[in-house]
Amino acid sequence: MKVIYEDNHIIIVNKDSGEIVQGDKTGDAPLSDIVKAYIKEKYAKPGNVFLGVVHRLDRPVSGLVVMARTSKALARLNEMFRMGDVHKTYWAITQNRPPQEEGTLTHWLTRNEKQNKSYAHNQEVKGSKKAMLKYRLIGSSDRYNLIEVQLMTGRHHQIRCQLAAMGCPIRGDLKYGAKRSNPDGSISLLSRRITFYHPVSKKLVDVTSLLPNESIWKAFAQECKSSLLDNTI
Repeated sequence: MKVIYEDNHIIIVNKDSGEIVQGDKTGDAPLSDIVKAYIKEKYAKPGNVFLGVVHRLDRPVSGLVVMARTSKALARLNEMFRMGDVHKTYWAITQNRPPQEEGTLTHWLTRNEKQNKSYAHNQEVKGSKKAMLKYRLIGSSDRYNLIEVQLMTGRHHQIRCQLAAMGCPIRGDLKYGAKRSNPDGSISLLSRRITFYHPVSKKLVDVTSLLPNESIWKAFAQECKSSLLDNTI
């Protein structure tokens, strides 16, 4: 486990692809339990350790996850996420180039629980939820493209579903139309940057994730250093 930021109220860790944030039917050890064990050992805490999960990342996705170490921080962070006061930027590697280099995608998503999959519609349909994101193309190679995404809403599989609907399924994401899987079972989607004002101190928290240990990510990072200095879309 890699800790990116930590204080008395919050902890931000870098999730590897394949890890689950909270326990599920697989019975695999979740990231939340690993973080609890880390806190318990580091601070020699007796008894149970409080840890609140504020948001999740899909299992094959890597990058930043914010967790709360106090009930006060948890309540405030939950409200901040609900109100859109936490700004999340993602990087996605796709094989296809977007039709425009930047833009806003708006769809209405429906969710199929049995398939664990969302479907994008161009207009509102029964049971759908509005989904919006901004994107821009920030890198290209002979075979792949790097798209930066800023979420405006938080829906199930939103980035995966909306980029696929644009004709740009994420590398390795067979569920949403990728041609082949990644060797490690990941999809090339990274929770790259999170920015918000601290729920207690009100100071700006601005953190950037580690990159997956894969040459394609490192190559794009070298090409796109300037995008780390300018997060506006």
